[in-house]
Amino acid sequence: MLHRSIACAIAVALPAVAQPPAVPAPAPAASDQPLPVVEVLADNTVIDRSCRLSIPNPLIADADGNGVIHVVADNITIDFAGASLRGSARDADPDTFAGTAIRLEGRSGVTILGARASGYKTALVAHNCPGLTIDAGDLSDNYRQRLRSTPAAEDASDWLYPHDNDADQWATQHGAAIWIKGGAKVTIAGVRVHRGQNGIILDRVEQSRVYDNDCSFLSGWGLAMWRSRGNLICRNAFDFCIRGYSHGVYNRGQDSAGILMFEQCSQNLIAENSVTHGGDGIFGFGGNEAIGKTPALAANPKRRGNNDNIIADNDLSYAAAHGLEMTFSHGNFVARNRFVENAICGIWGGYSNEFLIVENRFERNGQSGYGLERGGINIEHGSNNLIAGNTFIADAVGVHLWWDNDADLLKLPGVAANDRGVSDNTIADNSFENLPLALHLRDASAPKDKVRNTAFVANRTAEVAKATDAEGIDVVTTGDAPMYALPTYELVGKTRPVGARSHLAGRQNIIMTEWGPWDHRSPLLRPTQTTTGRHEYHLLGFGKDPKITLEPLPGLPWSRAPRGDLHATTSPPSYTVMASESGYFPYRLTIADGDSRATARGVLAQNNWRVLFFTWTGSTNPPAPPADLAAWRNEGSGETVKKSMLVRAPSLAFRFGHGGPSDLKLARELDEAGFPKDLFGVIAASTVPLAAGTWRVRTFSDDGIRVMIDGKTVLENWTHHGPTRDQADFTIDKARTVDITVEYFEIGGFAVLEVEFEPLPPN
Repeated sequence: MLHRSIACAIAVALPAVAQPPAVPAPAPAASDQPLPVVEVLADNTVIDRSCRLSIPNPLIADADGNGVIHVVADNITIDFAGASLRGSARDADPDTFAGTAIRLEGRSGVTILGARASGYKTALVAHNCPGLTIDAGDLSDNYRQRLRSTPAAEDASDWLYPHDNDADQWATQHGAAIWIKGGAKVTIAGVRVHRGQNGIILDRVEQSRVYDNDCSFLSGWGLAMWRSRGNLICRNAFDFCIRGYSHGVYNRGQDSAGILMFEQCSQNLIAENSVTHGGDGIFGFGGNEAIGKTPALAANPKRRGNNDNIIADNDLSYAAAHGLEMTFSHGNFVARNRFVENAICGIWGGYSNEFLIVENRFERNGQSGYGLERGGINIEHGSNNLIAGNTFIADAVGVHLWWDNDADLLKLPGVAANDRGVSDNTIADNSFENLPLALHLRDASAPKDKVRNTAFVANRTAEVAKATDAEGIDVVTTGDAPMYALPTYELVGKTRPVGARSHLAGRQNIIMTEWGPWDHRSPLLRPTQTTTGRHEYHLLGFGKDPKITLEPLPGLPWSRAPRGDLHATTSPPSYTVMASESGYFPYRLTIADGDSRATARGVLAQNNWRVLFFTWTGSTNPPAPPADLAAWRNEGSGETVKKSMLVRAPSLAFRFGHGGPSDLKLARELDEAGFPKDLFGVIAASTVPLAAGTWRVRTFSDDGIRVMIDGKTVLENWTHHGPTRDQADFTIDKARTVDITVEYFEIGGFAVLEVEFEPLPPN
């Protein structure tokens, strides 16, 4: 009975593979004569005929935000012929880029050849344009967010949260090189997008083709699909689409991915793509509507999600999190893909059913997994899944299936209607080599029938084949493997991206900057070690004798120049910037190598904080933020003091975590004092010279914080709160020495205190 039910599930799960839609031919010109030339000289240029563009001055801003070039006719061809547009000055920060280069609304049969645009929020926008063809071109260097995460620590503000897009949140908030909304039989081929945030967004797009593109080295998504069905995605490179990663320090991904599939993207064919070094390789979520979290759920919530997609012959390796995440979805066929060294696991399939995972290679996945989530394949609350003919080599675990009591989630109509527990799953005819555990079944306080009918048959495995964490789990270990059939399909495109970047194999080659992943081509100044008065950079991508310029930022003179040292014999070469006096000093470091240059900005803080740590007694139960400030301050140095200690610190960067002052390794006496981990206070004071002008103080705190300049409060969040970032500006009338005081209290749980100052440029 078990094998018959699995066989039935296979028959249902195999999607019907229709032939991909025909590629619309480029619209011919009116005659055999060369296309007429149209000059683009200003914003709001209208194109109403087939033409070749001439753009004498590429710098054209989209002043009114509705597009520089407006295409207003059907069935025309527009050839950029090497011309290009730029929406912002070359030295502008990418998070200031705004506007759109090319816009189409309700046009059909348009062909755009060789588009080149940079410095915009969105380079090309097409809404409801069936039969659109975008052929070749370069849409690199458009909008991208400045990331707050550093090599030392993740910043939670960098998470993307792509769960809502019905109000165009993806493009309006995060930008894109190409944004297609609505329409069918669209073709995007041969386009290059590097050094941006997002490559291609398909929103409610059907029966379209995306192939031979290279959307890589992005800080968001290479391809993002929303409610899109029946599309062919093949032979593209979506590599290094990532944020939230520091090798050996943290691997978060922060919702970045080579391919994003959210809210019921079904019957798509995704084949022969290189999707490596992403946050996830492919990140699929059935959708808030599909699970019933939003009120738009249809009357029948059965089998809704990202369903019946074919994902075959792709390289889904070296992700910060998962090679493939596909949750709350049904009937997806995953065949002959490569999953190597994904940090958490190769496939994560929470609440997914009728998965067919066959003939894939899983190798060394789970090296940086989170607890029990690790290894080759992890499926929570999954049923009727077939895992067959795969090879597992040195993964943290081969296959991990489990049920746990997600009580609130299980109440949602789209979840409840499809939940069958962890049942009728078959793991058959796989090869497990050099694994500590081939099969792990787990049951977190579930009723005994929640994990049942698991078949582990005809596998080639080591002695330790399986493990269960609870009684009552049903495992069948004898029998034959069920039959399955691989789908057949036809692909288009000439490129072969899989393996083309094999020289960058391994997550150690994910090198993040404040603007996203390094492209391994452009010169880069990579910050490696930062203390208050000393900043060190690695020089990547430079020649032997680069020209180095270190200068204070304009309008904020130093009385003594900064000092910089080049360490040319190290590998890679490094450069160190050091403060020469007490204070806060901004600088710009520029390194030029021929026509290439890289610039880094920083603020050196040469400081000497007097930091008083002390215990305090909450006046309420549970404790609340101190309301009587005089009494609270007196607990640090007055008669009521229980425990206090004054130490010196070069900066206020205290990541207590779940510890306290004695866990900071700040001073031996403080380490030995045995401060409690909760209910402690900090009062820090310093006297520093500041230049005249406007300054900004930034804080990161859990719990309350107050910053005072010369006794006047400039920033205050004196509340019981989780990790929170605050900032405030203040003005120094003339260059002088000022007194800075910072007050902080911790009630309980996680704790952090960070304070930094920076001068703002003159208007």
